[in-house]
Amino acid sequence: MVITDKLKKVVMTTDASGAVSAAQQGLAVMIVDVIDMSTTLESALDAGAVKVFGASPDFTRAPVKVDPERIGRIAARTALTEGVGVIVVSEPRTGGDEERLQRCQKLMEGLNSEGVIIEAVVPNLGAETPLLTHFENRVVVAVTDTGGVAFDAAYQVTDQVITGTIARTLRQKGTAPATTAALRALTLMEHAPGIAVVAASRNSQEDILAARYILELIKELAGTRDMVCEDLTNSAGSTRDTR
Repeated sequence: MVITDKLKKVVMTTDASGAVSAAQQGLAVMIVDVIDMSTTLESALDAGAVKVFGASPDFTRAPVKVDPERIGRIAARTALTEGVGVIVVSEPRTGGDEERLQRCQKLMEGLNSEGVIIEAVVPNLGAETPLLTHFENRVVVAVTDTGGVAFDAAYQVTDQVITGTIARTLRQKGTAPATTAALRALTLMEHAPGIAVVAASRNSQEDILAARYILELIKELAGTRDMVCEDLTNSAGSTRDTR
């Protein structure tokens, strides 16, 4: 006999639209953007970051509501509560900080409104990103076109938003990053009816394959938390982002 609160809904979906739809259904959300947003943030956590967020750049074509200024305020308050500074990850990968800052003025307005210290602005390089500056005991915000937008959009509906990857990170390799993602999802599911694993872009096969792999691992490991997963992926609708 299945105990109702141990029966969890899981689904794999794509794009910011799918992330928002899942959040509106009451599900927690995991954003998978392998190259490179979620890999960068996993590496930041490897390096000792206390909290990570995603945010949309100032302009996005995704047909969803985003509010990077609000993300900035929330990230700043988190940092102030922890007594730490903030690191912003932005794009392009090449070029200078000025170019990266130009894409995230709304986020910066939110951060600055709370008086938090912005310690660095670094490019989105995946596993190597934490080698550029000190990430330990920092709040990190990644401003990117796919993962950042999807995270931001879902966060406007629920604060139960996390990231995951299957790629090598600063301190994890092999299956370890995926296992870390699955266990993080299961921890969140203890206080949620289920989770949507979101491939940040349906145009990125690496995101879709990674999201499917993490979803299967969540189902496999659910028994360790005395959970039973109902996979709704085949019955879930999808919405296409025009970008």
